Amino acid sequence: MQTLNTIADPVAFQSMLWGATTQDWAGYQEPLMRPWYEAILDRAGVGPGTRVLDIGCGAGLFLVLAAARGAVVSGLDITPEFIALAQARLPGADLRLGDMEALPFASHAFDLVTGLNVFQFAGNPIRALAEARRVTQPEGVMVVGVFGREADCDLAATLAAFTRLMPPPPPGAQGPFALSEDGALATLATAAGLEPLAVADVDVPFDLPDDDVALRCLLANGPAVLAMRVSGAARVRAAVLQAIAPFKTAQGGYRLENKFRYLMARRRESSL
Repeated sequence: MQTLNTIADPVAFQSMLWGATTQDWAGYQEPLMRPWYEAILDRAGVGPGTRVLDIGCGAGLFLVLAAARGAVVSGLDITPEFIALAQARLPGADLRLGDMEALPFASHAFDLVTGLNVFQFAGNPIRALAEARRVTQPEGVMVVGVFGREADCDLAATLAAFTRLMPPPPPGAQGPFALSEDGALATLATAAGLEPLAVADVDVPFDLPDDDVALRCLLANGPAVLAMRVSGAARVRAAVLQAIAPFKTAQGGYRLENKFRYLMARRRESSL
């Protein structure tokens, strides 16, 4: 079986996978993230004139919410289809294609820099965070968002189903919960020249009214697309429905309880 370390261009590969699901991500899964996004915006004090960069901005909902508070928003993603969706929502915003490990933005350009469920998938998370630090102004803050602890995320069941149907990862690859254990975010942030300020968990339940919505939502991500390419769509769909069966409600839908975590940090000016 092919392994993921045979991919010649990992950035292009991830862009290809996520580009296959952008409409369903924007329509079904991204809106469920709103409680997490709002909690981060509240904690960061985003308001009129705040310069915000969201790394891995996807279809742009976080930036839409920031712009509604008066922020000046910018975004970066590796997937052209996501950038096109975000641009349609935010005409005139500075939205760019690019790699989080080599940000195409000037140093000290932003008051708030966020990366929400992206840094754990970087080839070199420390380098990606160091780049985020570079583009943050000296008094600014950074937010690193990840899944909560695996035991606190019912979504872990679907992610495990995808993993079983995908090629084996390369040695040392970061998994989706690599930064979710207590202390992991602070350790990474410190290694990247940041001073951790606070860590918080936010409840982000997924209420999915029926099988169709559940599948469109839960398959709207790169790992699901890879699993379908390797094992076939029918097999993956069946595996997802089996994985979420314990979360079925009396009404015939599903409720997945999840916690999403974020760390807020600032620059350590003594760091390189």
